[in-house]
Amino acid sequence: MGAEVVIEGLTKSFGRQTIWRDVTLTLPPGEVSVMLGPSGTGKSVFLKSMIGLLKPERGKCVVNGVDIVRCSEHKMYETRKLFGVLFQDGALFGSMNLYDNVAFPLREHTKKSETEIRRIALEKLEMTGLAGAEKKLPGEISGGMRKRAGLARALVLDPEIILCDEPDSGLDPVRTAYISQLLVDLNAQIDATILIVTHNINLARTVPDNIGMLYRKELVMFGPREVLLTSDEPVVRQFLNGSRMGPIGMSEEKDQAQMAREQAHAAAGHHDGSTEEVRGIVPQLKPTPGLPDRAGARRRMDRVMRGLHTLPRAAQDGIIQSLSPEEQRYYNIGSRHQGPPQGATNPQPQRSAPLPQRQPQHQGQLPADQVAQLPGKPGGRYGYGGPRQGGQ
Repeated sequence: MGAEVVIEGLTKSFGRQTIWRDVTLTLPPGEVSVMLGPSGTGKSVFLKSMIGLLKPERGKCVVNGVDIVRCSEHKMYETRKLFGVLFQDGALFGSMNLYDNVAFPLREHTKKSETEIRRIALEKLEMTGLAGAEKKLPGEISGGMRKRAGLARALVLDPEIILCDEPDSGLDPVRTAYISQLLVDLNAQIDATILIVTHNINLARTVPDNIGMLYRKELVMFGPREVLLTSDEPVVRQFLNGSRMGPIGMSEEKDQAQMAREQAHAAAGHHDGSTEEVRGIVPQLKPTPGLPDRAGARRRMDRVMRGLHTLPRAAQDGIIQSLSPEEQRYYNIGSRHQGPPQGATNPQPQRSAPLPQRQPQHQGQLPADQVAQLPGKPGGRYGYGGPRQGGQ
């Protein structure tokens, strides 16, 4: 299972310019999380700060008991081996073929024989759909193949945490769909903790277990995907729907007068050019048939159902509505919720295999006294953190 990443009060500035401040969240082990935010909100800076490439001014980033912000160079070197990073452009060496690019970390950081290096490199190339392309140079392949080669290289040291910086950038919708499925399949196979920075709303709706959003130099929200997908927070709704209506402007936050003009314009029946608003919880991507079910997805659902009553009502309804009949029986919720809320249209995802024949540690909602014992903030360490002031 992947490592847990605990971030507390992280703050980063360049000179007098604060990029973000007091970011606090926990990446649950073995789960897939996405970080959203308008351009220029410091999402890539956040990833680089997590692995020590940039040094925050304040706060902690703790991985396996090591605080990346304050640890020694030796501890930093050792802890970085837990990470695999997919950079925006793949960051491949142009003079090396794909095989040598993927083998590079093994030659640099291990004492493995060339025979063992070849076995591992070819295995990761095959895992990312690049078997047979190992002799090609980066300049001879498509952008999607370069992304997959970068991901193969990120996997060769068997990381517990995978960071993906805009894996969809520069890709068409079809290739983005392939990358999305690949990330889900990888999580099913290796159970690593994954954090994806992206602008792609379809990826954000369908891939992650948890979603966060940076805006106005703060973390607006972070929590189970259902919380953000059903949120009435204006900046979250605007971003998830790609609309001009809302607090986000072209270059900076809009003032109240501009927002009032836009609302009056919309009330008069003028369309703002965005697509029809989408609300509710869409089905999450499942692993490709033949692969195991995602252990992280099962742990996440157990965790969410334990703290269900700590979530906003819209998220509660959306979660229960999205459960299959087998899952509703498994979590013993039929007597507490009589079907989906009126007018709901969300489809129910189908499981590829029966639920395991076991009893969960806690069926349904936890009593209040047990919820209070969960670590972290109300709702548990990985629970809904609530909107930050910056998202108002």
